[in-house]
Amino acid sequence: MVNGYIARSLTEALKIRAEKDVVPYAGGTDLMVENRKDVEYLFINKVPELKKISVDDEYVRIGAGVTFTEALENNDVPELMKEAVSRIAAPAIRNAGTFGGNLGNGSAKADSVLIEFVTDSKLCLASEKGERIVDVDKFYLGRKKLDLKSDELIKEILIPKKGIDNYSYEKVGGRNALAISRISFAGVFGTENGRIVKAAAAFGAVSDTVLRFKDIEEKLIGKTIDEAKAIKDEYLKAYAERMVLTRGRVSAEYRKSVCMNLLKEFLSKNGI
Repeated sequence: MVNGYIARSLTEALKIRAEKDVVPYAGGTDLMVENRKDVEYLFINKVPELKKISVDDEYVRIGAGVTFTEALENNDVPELMKEAVSRIAAPAIRNAGTFGGNLGNGSAKADSVLIEFVTDSKLCLASEKGERIVDVDKFYLGRKKLDLKSDELIKEILIPKKGIDNYSYEKVGGRNALAISRISFAGVFGTENGRIVKAAAAFGAVSDTVLRFKDIEEKLIGKTIDEAKAIKDEYLKAYAERMVLTRGRVSAEYRKSVCMNLLKEFLSKNGI
């Protein structure tokens, strides 16, 4: 028997979260597998404030309780995010799995989290004391370690509206369907007035957290395409030296080789 509390509003959910030692439970696609008997759950799948997708001047705001299927059916959700979540497992999982759950699981293999990293998304975290906004890369502290206080819930994911239309996305798994990523890659590239303003690259499922090296990206910012070509070898060498990957279902050497090939393809696609 599963023990827990059912919240019908965000106010009620935050009150329970503050007063009880509970594990938030939305879609439960990971928690059901764990089948823990030693915890009480806070069921938040009926909280309307967490089920909204809205747009403001800067961001597409996806509620933590929005399912992947709901996002795929929404015209405001960026195409890059749709491409990633469309490859999550089977329809039954996409119908139940949520954006907040993908984050809260704390896994570097989470498909939607990779996109949040590469787009510089932010998270809105809520408690009875108020809300705070954190960068997604600051939220992930390591494998299964999150900057989430015991009285907080993930409320929304804030994805920038602009500058993410020119993207690359690849997911490498053992098979086409139902595969957990062995390696995943996302890149976002942009130029203005002939100079590079965005060259983001992120790698999932290869370390304890999603890997993104913003200091290396800076080598290309402000350059023309020809100038970027001239330092391409230096740029790739910096990535190769920085990438210390964990061993998964395949060797760390294989994973690194694939990551570097995906990065090279990303550069070539954008003329570098």
